[in-house]
Amino acid sequence: MTVTLATFMEVLDSSIANVALPHMAGTMGASPDESTWVITSYLVATAIVLPMSGWLSNVIGRKRFYMASVAIFTISSLMCGFATSLPMMIVFRILQGAGGGGLGPTEQAILADTFSAKQRGMAFAMYGMAVVVAPAIGPTLGGWITDNYNWHWIFFINVPIGILSLVLTNRVVHDPIYLKNLRRLRKRVDYLGMGLIVVGVGFLQFVLDKGEQNDWLSSQTISICLGVSIVALIALLINELRHEDPIMDLRLLKNRNFATAVLFSFVLGMVLNGSTILLPQFVQNSLGYTAGLAGLALSPGGIALAVMMPVAGILSQKFDPRVIISIGFACTAAGLFHVTGIFYGIDFGTLVSYRVLQVIGIPLIFIPISTLNYVGVPREKFNQVSGISNFTRNMGGAIGVSLLSNFLSRQRQIQRTNLTSHTNNGNPFFVRMLNGMSHNFASIGHSATESSHKAMAQLSAQVDLQATVLAFKNAFWVLGFLVLVLVPLPFLMRRPSTKEQSAAAEAH
Repeated sequence: MTVTLATFMEVLDSSIANVALPHMAGTMGASPDESTWVITSYLVATAIVLPMSGWLSNVIGRKRFYMASVAIFTISSLMCGFATSLPMMIVFRILQGAGGGGLGPTEQAILADTFSAKQRGMAFAMYGMAVVVAPAIGPTLGGWITDNYNWHWIFFINVPIGILSLVLTNRVVHDPIYLKNLRRLRKRVDYLGMGLIVVGVGFLQFVLDKGEQNDWLSSQTISICLGVSIVALIALLINELRHEDPIMDLRLLKNRNFATAVLFSFVLGMVLNGSTILLPQFVQNSLGYTAGLAGLALSPGGIALAVMMPVAGILSQKFDPRVIISIGFACTAAGLFHVTGIFYGIDFGTLVSYRVLQVIGIPLIFIPISTLNYVGVPREKFNQVSGISNFTRNMGGAIGVSLLSNFLSRQRQIQRTNLTSHTNNGNPFFVRMLNGMSHNFASIGHSATESSHKAMAQLSAQVDLQATVLAFKNAFWVLGFLVLVLVPLPFLMRRPSTKEQSAAAEAH
């Protein structure tokens, strides 16, 4: 409960900030495009710190690093609330992202050390509830705070939570003996790896976040950033495999369980983040829902996730976790395929059911993966395992959102071209509809020319809307097939042995 508190604070803050962005822009005199740097700066900082978190935990001590992350996040939240200009906000959001990036991996390593292999499923289930409940209530809470007070309070509410987290962590959390011994054995610092992570991951996150907005490689800035990122990441891969004490121990990927779990984490990030972006876009842009109503439509999905987390924890203890993961992938694929039935004019209740069915299988994937992640890995590498796993899921989400946004944009163009090919005088249905609309406009006093123009404009808008619906349907088909392919792959992983399952954690 202690380590889950800070995660709840960090995830809640991320979703609240998205809702309040227009209000921040108005207060600071920033354009909508400029204000998105409030989000981008946070994501870049988080992405850079995530892969370093395991190494930093080993170097300065996991408890110290965790408390430092909470303190940085809390103090920078306070400063964000006091920010009076966009540059100030961006600087403080970078600091906030640096603190937030160290929380998730460290918490998971603490849980893995505190609980035996048999108990980890339920421990990660309790942790996972905070991860999924926070985004579910974030938009609604953010909207209420912004409407009734002002956007500054979405940052100020982190301060008491952060202080409580620090007090509890200081009393409850302790570094295990093996970690204290490990700090005495530190070898030369991987400064090159650290620099390459900052450059490679930072530039890649910028490309993923701004690529669609700048039309990808047609922008010289995006092309240069992508080139720098690729070179830096290749150099990072070579350096980390050669260094005796790397920032990211990529040699861990030789472990079959961990390598498979990393792949699943990447896909899980793509599907969860991608689908979470898709549905709000559809209901707000195509169905005309307000942000609050869109949040209400998605919130039951968050509740379903929270309910399923402990269920998944119990199942992963009683049954082969590989079977549970396969069932989770099958349920998620079925839910994504079910959403392809989406249409213009869909009612609120059906939309809610689509969202619930889409996410209900995800805990069956998340919890067993979190458990199997650590099978066969030395305990002194638990920090590295958590850091790499969280980094992979984070980058999967960033890449998934970018690819899906690009796919949707291209699909809208393709579907519109296909639909407009039928809007001609050779199509009797089109002619009948056009004449009917023109007659309606003429009947309320418009001239024949005006009636024809208005009817064509209305039909064009309907074509655009139908093209968007078809694009979303195809996007969910792609996500569904991507998950379906993974159904048999969990059996590549090894089950925990009886010894591993019964081993008590030496947390102190």
